[in-house]
Amino acid sequence: MRIGIVCPYSFDVPGGVQFHVRDLAEHFIAEGEEVSVLAPAESETALPGYVVSAGGATAVRYNGSVARLSFGPVTAAKVGRWLDHGRFDVLHIHEPMAPSVSVLALMGADGPIVATFHTSMIRSRTMQTAYPIIRPSLEKVAARIAVSEDARRTVTTHIGGDAVVIPNGVYVERFASAPQRPEWQSTPDRPTVAFLGRMHESRKGLPVLAAALPAVLDQVPGLRLLVAGPGDPAEASEGWPDRVRGATEFLGAVSDADKASLLASADVYVAPNTGGESFGIILIEAMAARACVLASDLAAFSRVLDGGAVGAMFRNEDPAHLAEQLTGLLQDPQRRSVLAEAGQARAHLFDWSVVAEQIRAVYETVIEGSLAAQAEPSTRWNRFLRGSAR
Repeated sequence: MRIGIVCPYSFDVPGGVQFHVRDLAEHFIAEGEEVSVLAPAESETALPGYVVSAGGATAVRYNGSVARLSFGPVTAAKVGRWLDHGRFDVLHIHEPMAPSVSVLALMGADGPIVATFHTSMIRSRTMQTAYPIIRPSLEKVAARIAVSEDARRTVTTHIGGDAVVIPNGVYVERFASAPQRPEWQSTPDRPTVAFLGRMHESRKGLPVLAAALPAVLDQVPGLRLLVAGPGDPAEASEGWPDRVRGATEFLGAVSDADKASLLASADVYVAPNTGGESFGIILIEAMAARACVLASDLAAFSRVLDGGAVGAMFRNEDPAHLAEQLTGLLQDPQRRSVLAEAGQARAHLFDWSVVAEQIRAVYETVIEGSLAAQAEPSTRWNRFLRGSAR
């Protein structure tokens, strides 16, 4: 197949949708398919050979975060040229309502179109306003995918109709085989806890974790918190008690390999996110690396963790309950081991070898449907002519 994939968010900044698009493209390329990805990116950004830049992006507040999007006549022209050159058997548009190259590709495309919805927003004034404008274009979509039940509910609430749920994927073996790093491993007196995320975004929950740490340090005074992700450590830790700041090591943005090693090395991975999550890919990555996971009880996280069967949970935005659960895990190595083993087993359900085949089945269905639709009018006309001749 010739597959075109559209990512609305800039490849200059890492993010869940970008990683999903990258991994899906690389999986299909490894299987011999022809794949081209269109995404915003600055001219100096080093891009994989299969990615075509739609030009630079502008930072816009979107879904409780800051997204880098690209729009306008110059971008539209680039989208049009990419579509004309690609002549794709199937076009896969991610976040088709995002005001970026996704909307432009949807408006300009014909043929078999698949759309994937990642966002979880039950109440969105932006989507309610935009829907009447892009509804004619959305009607061209032959199949809808949602990465979670929360994302599916966003579709049914704001657009109508339905979507098949196919989760995000993870290369499980890459995390399962990641080497532990001695500087991130615990000792009997100094257990390690990991946090990954954009530390300046409050919805990622770092302030909640910091508020819980004094109570944890009372019981586990040697605790080390390893914080990985972009952001200014001084700004993120402003107002923290000295002993919390002293127990925290800011690692900055880390590579994919270092992320896997960090997850494999820590005693507990904590996801204190407060909202806006439709899935929780980082939980799957942590589980694949055999980390013990402790997450807020967001509905999306609960589904990933099978209701708490393969990871511990705490009440969202409740530092006291987070402290209680984290302390309990740090003091109970046996429970950590049981949860980590169960988590790794569940992670295989989300391996790209499973997820990509589900997406391929959607592609094949819409392609076959498109071919049948093209042939059907001719078939009916031929039947009419044959009947007239008799």
